[in-house]
Amino acid sequence: MSTSTSSLEANLAYKPQILKFGTSGRRGLIVDLTQLEIYINVLGEIRYLQAISPSEGGIERGDDFYYAYDLRPSSINYVEPNRGGLCQAVEKALRDAGMRPISLGAIPTPALTLFALQRGKGSIMVTGSHIPFDRNGYKLNTSKGELLKKDEQPINESVEVARKELLAQPLEQSLFNEQGMLRAATVTLETPIPEGKSEYIQRYLDFFKGDTLQGMKLLVYQHSAVGRDLIVELLELLGAEVIPAGRSETFVPIDTEAIDQAQLDTVQALSDSTGQTFDAVISTDGDSDRPLLLSPEDGKLRFFSGDLLGMVVAEFLGADAVVVPISTNDAIDRGPLAKALSPKTRIGSPYVIAGMQNAALKGRSRVLGWEANGGFLTGSDIELDGRKLPALPTRDAVLPFLCVLFAARKRQTNVPTLFKSLPARFSKAAVIRNFPRPTSAKIVERFSPIDKADHEILYSKEGMRKLNSNGEFRNMVTVGDARHIFQIRRELEQVFSAESGFTPVKKTNYTDGVRITFENGDVAHIRPSGNADELRIYSHVVYKIAICHHLSIFCIVVLIEQIKERLA
Repeated sequence: MSTSTSSLEANLAYKPQILKFGTSGRRGLIVDLTQLEIYINVLGEIRYLQAISPSEGGIERGDDFYYAYDLRPSSINYVEPNRGGLCQAVEKALRDAGMRPISLGAIPTPALTLFALQRGKGSIMVTGSHIPFDRNGYKLNTSKGELLKKDEQPINESVEVARKELLAQPLEQSLFNEQGMLRAATVTLETPIPEGKSEYIQRYLDFFKGDTLQGMKLLVYQHSAVGRDLIVELLELLGAEVIPAGRSETFVPIDTEAIDQAQLDTVQALSDSTGQTFDAVISTDGDSDRPLLLSPEDGKLRFFSGDLLGMVVAEFLGADAVVVPISTNDAIDRGPLAKALSPKTRIGSPYVIAGMQNAALKGRSRVLGWEANGGFLTGSDIELDGRKLPALPTRDAVLPFLCVLFAARKRQTNVPTLFKSLPARFSKAAVIRNFPRPTSAKIVERFSPIDKADHEILYSKEGMRKLNSNGEFRNMVTVGDARHIFQIRRELEQVFSAESGFTPVKKTNYTDGVRITFENGDVAHIRPSGNADELRIYSHVVYKIAICHHLSIFCIVVLIEQIKERLA
């Protein structure tokens, strides 16, 4: 039987769940997010940053270290059952690691990142972003920007050292009780300083100085987004007439990559209830680093996906290098941005940032990147009409919707017409929630080549060809490889059949998940989420036959259910 003289680990009244890296940051269920778990991870990560050089994003003991948070209750409050207070754990870990924690309060993730990077300091955003309400987490930035994938293994090693130290301490000497919560728990946090918000607003007032949105009427769907008031203030300062609506004191998880019909209906109802017509409806996800843009077309609001949004923005800013993930709408391959397109990456801002760094090393001077969820990144300073926008290599929601609005003004057109200038492709993203990641991994494995160096498979009447990640042909084909690859194609065509309106499979790509391209150019793509037990689904089709996206989504779901049965 454990006693107070035995270790903290022996006395814990729950089974600890290790907080793992997702696509970007660490996230988990609130019931698993003890202050102990947050403290362990933050302490290990700070030790890692203190051990690397300033040129790599390192920090020094005694430095200022900035943090901010979203509006999820558990970010700063204690919630049942005996959880929450994430910021309190972050603050304590920062102090114990020798840092000086400074709160910027409830502000957007990009506002925090901008403020810290301009001062060469590290930062932490406590947020669950868009994931469901019963989850939360945080995201750490080095003094140079976001953590990259190369940082994850050494960070995990540092965290494991911290974990062993803390769990081995006698319970009576530990900072934490049997529930994994701080014994000297306090609700009080550092008083936030206002400069993070004001400098973020000024960034865009300076870049668009001399331009105005006067005459535009905008609806801002506020819900529980942390930037809900900041965005209204900024748009009004730029001259727009702004109507805020839909403010919620209960957290609303908005996934800007996979807006469902119920959410669209909610926004439509808010717009209709005003009795007014708007040039655009604007919103963001929970931590306000991903935009949501809608505009009326034929009497109904039309949602413009983040990948299309990025194309309009990149053209407006004159990009000479564009980095996007593999899930991006393939209209980008068919328009003027194709000549600036870098190799497509895996999904997640760390991969996009690494791609932007490679583009800058090749001498590109106007380096931009974005994701299908709308988060837009600038990998270099951008000049426009003599005004300079400093680089911000992290997801940002404000820049993309401002560029779209100003582009529409510059062309003297409306938002839907602006998007009609893009190549005619229709995209749809969906998500299956509560889908176990181990099952997702098995599905991807079933439809992937045996040889993991095979990055893409091209099918033709003559047979098939294999490409590596550099787009180079691979001649290494064994009998087992070939048999497995053709079996993949046969199984895919049984579901994506001619009877359902599909042409034969032309190629499969394995950059991230399984991406299927058909002979007529339609695309279906499945990918496990990196942040939650969710399976992401994407489809791209010819615009004039947009109904096919429904077939794509339906057939992917059918495929998944069939495979789940076989794996059971």
